[in-house]
Amino acid sequence: MYEKLRGTVDSIRSRCGRQPAIGLILGSGLGAFAESFRERAILPYSTLPHFPSSTVAGHPGNMVFGMAEGIPVVALQGRVHLYEGYSISDAAYPVRVLGVLGIRRLIVTNAAGGINESFQAGDLMLITDHINMMGANPLTGPNPDEFGPRFPDMSEAYDPEMRAIALDVARERGIDLRQGVYIAVPGPSYETPAEIRMLRFWGADAVGMSTVPEVIAANHMSIPVLGLSCITNMAAGILPQKLSHQEGLDTAERVIGAITSLLRGILQAIAGMDSTR
Repeated sequence: MYEKLRGTVDSIRSRCGRQPAIGLILGSGLGAFAESFRERAILPYSTLPHFPSSTVAGHPGNMVFGMAEGIPVVALQGRVHLYEGYSISDAAYPVRVLGVLGIRRLIVTNAAGGINESFQAGDLMLITDHINMMGANPLTGPNPDEFGPRFPDMSEAYDPEMRAIALDVARERGIDLRQGVYIAVPGPSYETPAEIRMLRFWGADAVGMSTVPEVIAANHMSIPVLGLSCITNMAAGILPQKLSHQEGLDTAERVIGAITSLLRGILQAIAGMDSTR
């Protein structure tokens, strides 16, 4: 795998020599944040060797370099999922690429279904922890020592310092930022009402079909992670209505202003923090 990664990274660097400090993964319907970057350079996934390409609506499939709040960043507009036929290692591959490119922090976003009955569609949730119910782990197989230890610690999978920054920014900007546990399932079918009752009993506040492989890979590489979920719909059985992917995209479009404001504030705070170290 390391040779494949070197091929991907060498291709990126031959076309864009910038050194990003922060990586962002922008989930379903949230890719518009990258459109605001200054000095943008756009590399479609399809042009990068060995890089998996998304097939899902709301995931444009571009790597976007640029400047945001004075910080050199790289954003992934969309991700790949197990339900598309990719392996869990494939789902983690883009984070491996960002790690080899040298990012110092990672911010992941996603669209999720609300399990916590106090949530409502359009809420933003700070991920405090996760539960992996995908039935696989991206670290299975030989362990490349260049990446990290055989048995990485996951007790603080979501960096406490960045979580505190996100909460401070949300308070300052008047954004109601919920907090909760994200549970990842393989999909692509939505969960049944009985499954949602089970997941709530297990302690999950939101459910989705992504993110966890990326967070595990980032922790393996000692990259601090911040996770944000957009609650695009309430999960099955909570409201008397059926679920659809389009509903999720519509909700993400409706709250893009709030999540953009939150991300900008977080990047500003990180820039200020780093300048004093």
